[in-house]
Amino acid sequence: MSRDTGAGPDPGRAPVAFGLRAVPRLFEELQQPGSGSRRRALASLCGLMLDPERLHQTVSGGFLEQLKVLLKDEDPSVRGETCKLLHLLSGQRVGREALLSSSLLPPLSQLLDDHSSSCRTNVHRVLNRLTLLPAGADALLSLVPKLMLKLKEEEEEEEVQVLLLSTLSCVSRLDALPALSSDGVSLVGHKLSHRSLSVRREAAAAMMALSVPEDGKRQVCEKAVLPVVVGLLQEEDVEIQANAAGVIMYTVIITAAPRPPAGKQQCLDLDVVPVLLRLLSNQRREEDEEAQRRRRRRKALVVYTLRALTSLAEAPDGRRLLLEQLPLLERQSEATEEDQDIQRAAQTLVRAVTWTP
Repeated sequence: MSRDTGAGPDPGRAPVAFGLRAVPRLFEELQQPGSGSRRRALASLCGLMLDPERLHQTVSGGFLEQLKVLLKDEDPSVRGETCKLLHLLSGQRVGREALLSSSLLPPLSQLLDDHSSSCRTNVHRVLNRLTLLPAGADALLSLVPKLMLKLKEEEEEEEVQVLLLSTLSCVSRLDALPALSSDGVSLVGHKLSHRSLSVRREAAAAMMALSVPEDGKRQVCEKAVLPVVVGLLQEEDVEIQANAAGVIMYTVIITAAPRPPAGKQQCLDLDVVPVLLRLLSNQRREEDEEAQRRRRRRKALVVYTLRALTSLAEAPDGRRLLLEQLPLLERQSEATEEDQDIQRAAQTLVRAVTWTP
């Protein structure tokens, strides 16, 4: 039974059958000649994917493989609508899993070079959603050299740069070596000074992932990244501060290689100890609707800061500066209301500062 809405049909969409016949009928329409009919069918399918039942039907019905040929369609609007449909499908875990098990990833990744900006953006959206699954991050490892090249070239809209950096961050947390082999530290480091806070935030997260392996620590020291990272500690955004503190936490472990100075010495030369101590003293407890999320971010910032200071305490200059602030550190280690991880990290720092041979 149809409903009279008082409005005519949308000319940009194909007429949609009711019930379970809608999805199969529209995929039949995709096989018809003429890009206009394919565009209308794709637009209608995109509308249906907002219904979880229709999305599951599309995945379980084995319709995904039919989209492969559309990713190579001559009409850029057909390619763009197909990428949009895949983006909607990837919004659900079942859609992401189906996409990873299909043969669509290679032709989809080729559209990173498409002339259509909307098409490229939707490809980045799909790839970013795939990294929500460990298998998705693993599947994208082979794409890292191309993604790094896009990072070097991509100077268009902010959303694309944020998505690209977020994807690289997720993939690099699984394995940072492909990005490090593609000049990742230099390319991501360039984005740390971007005018957009969102780009800086994702770049800081990616740099932290890159600084975990030994080679990443060394590159951070060699490529003049630490001065920029220390500057990010002065930002108001807690995520940026936490990721910057994380980069320092990993990098100060390096004590060898005098030229350039190792991470520990570079950070001391940059006078990072007072900056990190200010981050500890500025912690404040907040209670509102977002308090739990803020506490998680702030916990990461405090733990990374305490661990970075613990490594810096191994150097005589660092230990001297920290001894001057011992009361602050002891209060942090003795605060019973603090998270246990924070308290343990603070206690470890106090032991490092007060240790005598």
